[in-house]
Amino acid sequence: MFFLTPVLVAVLCILVVWIFKNTDRNIQRKKGEPGARTESRPWVDEDLRDGTDLHQAEEDADEWQESEENVEHIPFSHTRYPEKEMTKRSQEFYELLNKRRSVRFICNEQIPMEVIDNVIKAAGTAPSGAHTEPWTFVVVKDPDVKHEIRKIVEEEEEINYMKRMGHRWVTDLKKLRTNWIKEYLDTAPVLILVFKQVHGFAANGKKKVHYYNEISVSIACGILLAALQVHKGVTAQHQTSGHPICLRVEATSRTSSQP
Repeated sequence: MFFLTPVLVAVLCILVVWIFKNTDRNIQRKKGEPGARTESRPWVDEDLRDGTDLHQAEEDADEWQESEENVEHIPFSHTRYPEKEMTKRSQEFYELLNKRRSVRFICNEQIPMEVIDNVIKAAGTAPSGAHTEPWTFVVVKDPDVKHEIRKIVEEEEEINYMKRMGHRWVTDLKKLRTNWIKEYLDTAPVLILVFKQVHGFAANGKKKVHYYNEISVSIACGILLAALQVHKGVTAQHQTSGHPICLRVEATSRTSSQP
């Protein structure tokens, strides 16, 4: 028994030294990690992450606009319908939207600009983080500009199909018979480019945070598509993130059978 005691003491000493070394190594590693913070951040689903940073760096804190507390509110007005009317209206709206398709063969028949203005205004009614409305809609009708957009889109889409998307994604698209050629971007009479604003600027020139800008713009695009369908428009959607300008394009037209 007395013979084993020195051995046990030595083993214990080795274990203690090993534990302390590993603890110190983990602490040093955490200290050396870039952007390591002791503050906790709200959980955000990976699919909804965007450029929003809720904790701005101290060095640019003076550039950011303070929260506006006193703002004018628009009174809420609401129309109540009887249950039968609600059911009827909801069914009609569903049947209308259920006819929506992503059409890639589009005629070049012109659309009244008033219609385009109205559907964009409808999209602008979408909810957004802290009501920042982080979107910009750009209407393109010039043939040369449309063609330049097509070249940008097709260049990035070819890279997507060949490299970024992977075999499974490309295989899943085969049944839809799509590829990186987007002829409809030249043919469609109107392209609506939708840009997200990571941040904005207040009247005094200071930056204004745009919270959840990605999901807010996505909701606005959904309302835009619904508004176009209500107005009998035909759409094909495209989004690209490979190019620095990050286009989200809605190509709009009327079907050749429409009056």
